[in-house]
Amino acid sequence: MLSCKELVAHSSEFIDGQLGLGKRMSVRLHLAMCQHCRRFIKQMRLSQAVLRQLPPGQSAELDALAAKLAELRRNHS
Repeated sequence: MLSCKELVAHSSEFIDGQLGLGKRMSVRLHLAMCQHCRRFIKQMRLSQAVLRQLPPGQSAELDALAAKLAELRRNHS
């Protein structure tokens, strides 16, 4: 089974449907057993939904902010 850290590393690919069957099943198994990671994935999906509703032109600034936040998260994991 995946660790929480491994799930976070694959979370974007999972949400975007870019994982192969084996890895996708590993993620789903972990999510079935881990409340914290289920909450994390739910927050990721909500963030994506909010970002999709923003007006055009703000995406470049937000992409830079998202990259910076992702880097901070990786460094603290």
